[in-house]
Amino acid sequence: MAEDIEQKPTQPPAEPHQKPQSPPTQPEAPQARPVEPAQAPPPEPAAPAPVAALAGPETGPEDAPAVPEKPARKFNLPLLFGRYSFEGVEVHDPGLKKYINITPLAIPHTNAKYSSRPFSKQKVNIVERLINGMMRTEHATGEKARTYRMVRDTFKMIEDRTKLNPIQVLVDAVERASPREEVTRLKYGGISVPKAVDTSSYRRVNIAIKNLCQGVVKSSRGSKKRIEQVLADELSAASRGDVNSFAIAKKGEIERVAASAR
Repeated sequence: MAEDIEQKPTQPPAEPHQKPQSPPTQPEAPQARPVEPAQAPPPEPAAPAPVAALAGPETGPEDAPAVPEKPARKFNLPLLFGRYSFEGVEVHDPGLKKYINITPLAIPHTNAKYSSRPFSKQKVNIVERLINGMMRTEHATGEKARTYRMVRDTFKMIEDRTKLNPIQVLVDAVERASPREEVTRLKYGGISVPKAVDTSSYRRVNIAIKNLCQGVVKSSRGSKKRIEQVLADELSAASRGDVNSFAIAKKGEIERVAASAR
């Protein structure tokens, strides 16, 4: 019977004071501290954009918007004698530009505004200076109204003959008739020696107007022509540099004497 009894396995007795073994545990990882977001530095002020960037990309003439052009504002300049325009009148000699006054005006009469001021003839219009020069002749001494009509009729003749602006003809005549060199006299003890000197621009215009007016008076003596016709012939010849003009011939004589006294 003892054999029939199944022998049950016996476990070894537990040791005293020994706890049952538990499965090994992994060490806990240290908890990560929350990272505070870093504060961004304050933004720097933006540099000013270049002019080209502000203007935008370059565009060709085809891409550029069409800007309507403003019409040029024109003022109606006064006409001399109500007929002749100062527009387009030029002084070609650079030395005389400041001394030949071509300021537009309708009536060339300043009522002796600059008569008592020294070196103020350059402020008087060149047409009025011609009128004043003709007043000093024997034809119309001190008669401003008569010389005014005389110059007005002369300009009408010049326009009919040459088909040019008579103001430009007068300016060219003054330029060509003005001498560039003349003679003065220097005294050494009791001896007077001629010496060639340059003529100032102010004096050049004065001499030219004086010779033009004197030539008209001398040419009209014993002539059947009217004084207006003689003045028109003198201005036209002087503007071309013709030696038949009294003023041009006088200029050549002055410069020839100065050349011999150099």
